[in-house]
Amino acid sequence: MSATLTPANPTVDADWSVWSTPFVFFTGKGGVGKTTIAASSAIALADRGSRVLVVSTDPASNLGDVFGLQVGSEPLPVPGVDRLEVMDIDPEAAALAFRERVVGPYRGMLPETAIATMEEQLAGVCTVEIAAFDQFTALLADPDIRQRYDHVVFDTAPTGHTLRLLSLPAAWSGYIQQSPQGASCLGPLAGLEAQQSRYQAALDALADGGLTTVALVSRPEASALAEAARAGADLAEIGIANQRLLLNGVLADDPAGDATAIALQARQQQAWAARPAALADLAVAEVPLVASTLTGIDALRALVTPQLLEAGTDEPGADTPALGLSDSLRALVDDIEAGGHGVFMTMGKGGVGKTTIASAVAVALADRGHRVILSTTDPAAHVASTVGDAPEGLELQRIDPVAETARYAAEVMDAAGELDDDGRSLLAEDLRSPCTEEIAVFRAFARTMAQAKDAYVVLDTAPTGHTLLLLDASSAYHQQLASTGGVVADEVRQLLPRLRDPEQVRIAIVTLPESTPILEASRLADDLLRAGITPYGWIVNASLTATGTGHPLLQDRARQEARQIGEVAQAAQRLYVSSWRAQAPEGAARLRELVA
Repeated sequence: MSATLTPANPTVDADWSVWSTPFVFFTGKGGVGKTTIAASSAIALADRGSRVLVVSTDPASNLGDVFGLQVGSEPLPVPGVDRLEVMDIDPEAAALAFRERVVGPYRGMLPETAIATMEEQLAGVCTVEIAAFDQFTALLADPDIRQRYDHVVFDTAPTGHTLRLLSLPAAWSGYIQQSPQGASCLGPLAGLEAQQSRYQAALDALADGGLTTVALVSRPEASALAEAARAGADLAEIGIANQRLLLNGVLADDPAGDATAIALQARQQQAWAARPAALADLAVAEVPLVASTLTGIDALRALVTPQLLEAGTDEPGADTPALGLSDSLRALVDDIEAGGHGVFMTMGKGGVGKTTIASAVAVALADRGHRVILSTTDPAAHVASTVGDAPEGLELQRIDPVAETARYAAEVMDAAGELDDDGRSLLAEDLRSPCTEEIAVFRAFARTMAQAKDAYVVLDTAPTGHTLLLLDASSAYHQQLASTGGVVADEVRQLLPRLRDPEQVRIAIVTLPESTPILEASRLADDLLRAGITPYGWIVNASLTATGTGHPLLQDRARQEARQIGEVAQAAQRLYVSSWRAQAPEGAARLRELVA
C-alpha cells in the first residue's frame, strides 16, 4: 500500500507548514488537530525568519498546553522560538464584555425586565462568535499588526454563518433597534454600528486571497471530511476561496504485517476515495499520524520534520489497562435495561461516534425483546445505513433539523409582518443560525421523548447544555412560541424536568481517547451540570488499548490512551470503553460485536 493517501494528486505539497499569506486560518471539527498544526506551522514560519503571532479563538483552546505556557489575552513571547508570540482570545470573556458594552448604557434607564430580555437575547452561541470576531478584527484590520508581524496564524476560523450575517447591510441599519422580533443572534440594540468600518476591513481581508489562506483541517475519516467540505463551501459562498485541505493523522508507516495497522490504512484509503466532491479541487497536504499528543517546542518542531519523530518509546507506568466487563458496552446495555423504559441519549462533539454507540445500544435492547425507538437529529448521521437490517422491535425515526428549522423559520417570517428587503434579509440569515436550529429541534425532541412511556427511546445527539440553560433561564422557547402565536405543548413544558430526572433520562457523553475531544467533553459535562443535569456516564470510543496491536507507533498511542482513559475514570460517574474495530461498525451484525 502506498505511504500516501493521495499518490496521484498533483496538488499534494510535502511541506504543509509553508504559508505565503499574512493571515492563515485553521478550521475543522473538534479533535482533528487544528491547534497542534497551527502551533507547528507557527514555529516553522518563525524558524524560517518570519515574525509570527499565533492566536486561538477556540473556547476550548489548549494552545497553552501545547506550548507549555500560561497563555492570556496579550501576546506572549514563546521561549525557545525567536520571533514567535502566542495569545488566546477567550470567546466567553469576549462575549461577556460585548454584552456589557451593549447592555451597560441602558442599566438604570430601562426596566429590569427589559435589561433581562436584552441579556437573554445576547446569550446565544452566535453572540459568542460575533464577540470573538469583534476581538480578532483588530488583528485583521489594524495596520500596526501588519507592521509588527509577517504572519498571524489563527487556530479556528469564524463560521460562514457569522461572516454572512455581518456582511448584510441590514445588520448595520436601524432594523435591529426597530424590529419588535429582534434578531436572536445579535439581540436588539446590539450597538454594532460603531464597528462597521473595522468589520468591513476585516471581511475584505478575509476575502483577499493575497492576504488570507484558510486551511481546512481533517482526519482521513468520512465525518471529518464531510465537515471540512461543509465549512469550505460556507466560506466560499461569501468569497473566501483561498482554501487548502490538510489531512491530519495519516498512517504512512509500513504496517509491517500488523492487522490493526493494515486495517487502519485501509479505512483511511476508503474514506479518502469516497471524499465529498467539494474537496476535489483543493490543494492537499498530509500530516503524519504520530505516536502521542504533541506538546512542547521540540515535539511541535519535529512534526514538520517527520524523521525526527520517534515511535514506540516505552515509558514506565504507561501499561495498557485491562478492560473488564464493567467497562464494556455490554455493561452499559445491562444498566439501561435494568432501569426500565426511558430515554438514553448520546452527546459529544462531531466525529466521536455518537451514532455508532446509539445504534449499537438500540440494536442490543431490541435483540433482548424490547420495543426500541432510535432517532437522531444529526444532519450528517445515517442511522438507517448504520443499523442496516433492523431487528424486530427496533423502529428507526429521524428528526430532520433542516425541515424543523424551515418550519419554525416560516412561522417567524410570517409573524414578522411588513419588512423592507434589507430587514427580511437580516431576519432570514439570522434564522439560519445554530441558535435557531436548536430551538426548532427542541420541539421535535419533546415529541420523540414523550414516546418513552412504553418503550426505550435512544436519541443520537441531544440539545446542548447551553441551549438547555438558555431555555430554562429565559423561557426563550416559550417566548418565541408566544411571539409566533404558537402553543406550548405539554410535552415541551415537561421536557426540562424530564431531562433532569435520572430515572427517566440517561445521558452518556461520548468521546475519543485523545486530549482535545476529552477536554471538549469535559466542557459539555460542565454545561449539563450547570443546567441541573447529571451525565449518566462517559463512553470512550475507538480505543486502541484492546486491539492487541504490535505496530510500534500504534502501541505508543495505546499507552498514551491509557493515561487519557485513567483521567476520564476519575471524573466520570460511570465509564464504558469501546474498542477500535478493524471493520467500520456498520450493519446490525457488526454493531452486535461492539456489545458482545
